[in-house]
Amino acid sequence: MIEKSKILPWLAAVATVAIWAETFISSKVVIGRGVHPADLFFYRFVIAYIFIWIISPKKLLSENWKDELLFVALGVTGGSLYFLAENTALEYSTASNVAILVSSAPLMTALVVGAFHKEERLSPGQLAGSLIAFVGMALVVLNGSLVLHISPVGDSMAIGAALMWAFYSLILRKVSGRYDTVFITRKVFAYGLVTMLFYFLIVRPLNFDRTVLAEPAVWGNIVYLGTVASLLCFLMWNWAIGKIGTVKTTNLIYGQSFFTMFIASVVLGEKITPMAILGAMILVIGMMLAFKRRA
Repeated sequence: MIEKSKILPWLAAVATVAIWAETFISSKVVIGRGVHPADLFFYRFVIAYIFIWIISPKKLLSENWKDELLFVALGVTGGSLYFLAENTALEYSTASNVAILVSSAPLMTALVVGAFHKEERLSPGQLAGSLIAFVGMALVVLNGSLVLHISPVGDSMAIGAALMWAFYSLILRKVSGRYDTVFITRKVFAYGLVTMLFYFLIVRPLNFDRTVLAEPAVWGNIVYLGTVASLLCFLMWNWAIGKIGTVKTTNLIYGQSFFTMFIASVVLGEKITPMAILGAMILVIGMMLAFKRRA
């Protein structure tokens, strides 16, 4: 059962997952109009940083250099490398492939965090539940299609994004509770942007195409991704992890498929197949086992 004091963090985490479920569509639209994945990340994080600076504590540095290095690592794993990998995956692979592979993050997080913190290590029953939930999630995403279009580059990038999120969750656990959530989130945005500058200097320059960015479908989605999917969601997610725990919160990512299926049905008119319904039932059973307390 969920304690009353933790209802709000759970609601915040679920809301975040629901919003992130839609970002695959928004990102795909922007990338499809010619915006490079790295440029998309840069634009959305600049917008998020500008807004969070208004409400964030104005101190620039953390308490010591070790913590500052942790914030650099958060900016890289949860910022620049994660979104570069995910958005690049969408450029080379299908949205379904990316959704399934990125959603392996809860399993990776459970293994990575459990390796360092025994108290968050899943029991055999919880691990089995997580695996069952992953299978159910995959069936929901496939929604009647048993064909996966393999893309070595895109699929590898999606797996890399999931791994980056696992390490982000591990590192976030070290600073949660010791620093204000808004301050933590601002540092993630800041170092995500700083580390991406090296990419622009070494790999390719930032492409500021005014014609493309002036399109309503492009700038509208970028603003949404920056203010809602980045700023609001990172604040809610980082706060929820501090209140609920890393592994339990991350397991909710499996629920993205629920929301993706619903959004695709309402917005895109996609049919919900018996496979998706079966997958949803399996997903619920798996998540119930995954969230079950140790005996």
